[in-house]
Amino acid sequence: MTTIPKTFFSRRFHIDSRWLIALAACYFTTILNLGLWRYIANHLAITCVNMFFFGISLPVLIFTALYLIFNLLVLPYIGKPLLILLLIISSAANYFIFSFGIFIDSYMIRNVFETNTREALDLITPGSLLWIFSGGVLPAILLLFARIDYRPFWKECRFRIFAITGCLAMTGIIAALFFKEYAAFGRNHRDLPRLINPTNYIYATARYFHLQSMVNRQLQRLDETARLAPDKDAAPTVFIMVVGETARSMNFSLNGYPRKTNPLLAKEDVISFRNVYSCGTATATSVPCMFSNMPRNRFNVNDAKYSENMLDLIQQAGFEVLWRENDDGCKGVCNRVPNEDMVKTNDIRYCDGQSCFDEVLVENLEEYLANVKKDAFIVLHTIGSHGPTYYKRYPDTFRKFTPTCDTAEIQKCTREEIVNTYDNTILYTDFVVSRAIGILKKFPHLESGLLYVSDHGESLGENNIYLHGLPYSIAPEEQKKVPMILWMSDNMKKFDHLDYGCIAKKAEEKTFSHDNLYHTLLALMEIRSKTYDKSLDMFDSCRLEPLP
Repeated sequence: MTTIPKTFFSRRFHIDSRWLIALAACYFTTILNLGLWRYIANHLAITCVNMFFFGISLPVLIFTALYLIFNLLVLPYIGKPLLILLLIISSAANYFIFSFGIFIDSYMIRNVFETNTREALDLITPGSLLWIFSGGVLPAILLLFARIDYRPFWKECRFRIFAITGCLAMTGIIAALFFKEYAAFGRNHRDLPRLINPTNYIYATARYFHLQSMVNRQLQRLDETARLAPDKDAAPTVFIMVVGETARSMNFSLNGYPRKTNPLLAKEDVISFRNVYSCGTATATSVPCMFSNMPRNRFNVNDAKYSENMLDLIQQAGFEVLWRENDDGCKGVCNRVPNEDMVKTNDIRYCDGQSCFDEVLVENLEEYLANVKKDAFIVLHTIGSHGPTYYKRYPDTFRKFTPTCDTAEIQKCTREEIVNTYDNTILYTDFVVSRAIGILKKFPHLESGLLYVSDHGESLGENNIYLHGLPYSIAPEEQKKVPMILWMSDNMKKFDHLDYGCIAKKAEEKTFSHDNLYHTLLALMEIRSKTYDKSLDMFDSCRLEPLP
């Protein structure tokens, strides 16, 4: 009788379910939580013998917790596909935690679901693929061709009950021995659970979808009576708001940075606000918050999604509103106003088919203003300094600071290279904003102005943290302190009765945030609304005459 030779795919090795659970818990604890252990190593001070043993207890506790979880999850039919999925996702999460120092929470999950393909591809590098393949895909393949042997039902149940009981007992012992140390370390590092794979992204994803499921409601009107002031000046108002991306205040020479990153704006009659803080550390939160009347401490993305914002009121009052997009979308802010996706223009002067330089935002802007017959409010949403591919955010002519980091794997570049590349993005932003001001100056009969403000900042390797998106409570200054620059025409200063020198002094001395934008801009556009809060209007104390 002829026998059929076994193929590679038929040579399946067997592994007992008990061993698989133990190996999985051990692998996740060690290899797939390297980012967690690096964080603990950097923040745990071994000052005495007790702290030494506390440090040893941490991996034991993580292993115990994961061993318990896998005993509940690794079941016939679902155990293998579930572990395969967790291996791959955890390997990817581990890469970003370890490489960029990020924390995974529901806001980060929101960023994942709401990012566009272009930005996602920027994060896919040979290094990331190798990391994910070796740490996740390869063990997943091994598991795929393994046969998991489960014992008879009741024997399997008895073992699981015994294992879970042992895990709970071990957890209790560790808690009893090191309660004080865990309480203190946990209190000082509240976001530590956001580093633990796979529970971090499982919980964050569940919370994200839970919050999504809760929002099924009608659009909330802010103020149906909002209107222009009765004695609105005859001269049309044209205001440009430039929403920056990932720009941090400390790299702007207007704010004291030793490098000349703002050579063109320095020649303009602009005011730079030195102490301004963002509403969030990621675009998905900050941009909706910037245009909302909700302050940061009460801001909720889902509430904002189903509520009108500043643009709605400005349009309702009679302004012609236009949103020009060159980033990752307006996050729902511009859904009810005219908007243009400049990437889709694929202007060969500025675009490569996937992304565009920010100059595309001011293209044809002069022609637009030449035909303005009424008050207009224009938002230019830049891609600015979005990482990690900083080198893609400016033309070669703006490669002033060298050597540069011309890769998405910025953790492999030197600090000097990263900062040089990032500073080049600021230099280019300086050019784009100054060009927008130059266009406004061509229409001296208009009551015109421009406000540039970034959505959030960026970490450039300080304390081994890169990019942005850390929870606000633990995010460093670099991710929260943002630039804000104001320019006003003589007509706007005159008709709005503003003391420009007074504003400049406040910009130097006072601290502001995104919370101030809604109220300041409503007043500046001379829109009367019951939602206006005088105490949050940055310019109120600098008005020579009270608001009509």
